[in-house]
Amino acid sequence: MSVQSNRTASDGMVIVDCDVHVNDLPEFLAPHCEMPWRKSLEILGATPRRYLDVPGYAPAFGLDAPMPGGHATRSVNNPQAMRDELDALGIDYGILLPDHLLKFATLPNIEYATALSHAYNRWLVAEWMREGSGLYGAIMACPQNPEDSAKEIERYAGTPGICSVYLPTAGVDPLWGARRYDPILAAAEAADLPVILHSVTVTSPVFPAQLHQFENYFARQVIGHAFSMMANLVSIMHTGVPVRYPKLKIVFTESGVSWVPCMMWRMDRYHQEFRRTVPFLEERPSEYMRRQMWFATQPLDEPINPKYLVETMEHYGGADRTLFASDWPHHDFDHPRGLAKLPLTQEQRRKIMGENALSLFKLPMPKRLTKREIQPV
Repeated sequence: MSVQSNRTASDGMVIVDCDVHVNDLPEFLAPHCEMPWRKSLEILGATPRRYLDVPGYAPAFGLDAPMPGGHATRSVNNPQAMRDELDALGIDYGILLPDHLLKFATLPNIEYATALSHAYNRWLVAEWMREGSGLYGAIMACPQNPEDSAKEIERYAGTPGICSVYLPTAGVDPLWGARRYDPILAAAEAADLPVILHSVTVTSPVFPAQLHQFENYFARQVIGHAFSMMANLVSIMHTGVPVRYPKLKIVFTESGVSWVPCMMWRMDRYHQEFRRTVPFLEERPSEYMRRQMWFATQPLDEPINPKYLVETMEHYGGADRTLFASDWPHHDFDHPRGLAKLPLTQEQRRKIMGENALSLFKLPMPKRLTKREIQPV
């Protein structure tokens, strides 16, 4: 497959999309799944369902009455279709993440979750990793079975096309700072694979996803993703993950960026007051964040004056800590042109749109561009 882009966004600038979703239907994963769970996926594949509403696979606690209209759901089933669609958007590289399995962390059966994570990783490598396609994958960690996940990371480290580890975040219990996940984080650090936290709006009895008290999806969507990321960031910091794993690179996706300075400032303030409770944090939380963490743009925050967003970004490290993401092919995706309205310098724009990701995920410069020196992170 060749990358023949229709350059509508920015000629001469590499664009790496850090949040692209593949259609991970149960019938697609079934041939890659171990018995007896393969039979379960085959049954699920023949069951009528709605988007992100597959009992036993992508469970939904439906609270809202159906309404006419709304947004049509879109999915991409194969690498060629994905490549064609990213070309039309002017995107060079896409980092592939699940779709239905964004709700993976809510599955309670450990054996089933383990088999399902194996099937997803096998399917991703077998069906989506194609040399020259510009598509790169994040293998899925299984929070229900950290020891097995560590072995999966070791197994796929160095596999062509695998550039990161996906940490299911919607409804995860406990949050990702818990020490039970140390095998996953240690394996990711040893493999030099960044971890990507990605949430989705889910109603669950675990913090911070107890969203049942809100009367409509508007309210749940407004806070669901951001609250999930804020809670996991604090969890990661309060147990000293950046200290235990100083080379671990952590990416937060699909929650925008405007919440980041607030949490940075609050953690710094309370670190000063309660530092005896976290003696392992020898530096302020903000220092660890500026050194080991990145934040993806989608959904792009939209203040009345775009310069306010640029100023907000500067508080947590600006263009050096920010990655472009579109959330393709979801209805609320952000086109690469969206960042053009922000008052960024050309250097800042290049970093956010692609150069940061090239370095972070160790991707090659696209052949269509003259090679520039990209500093490692």
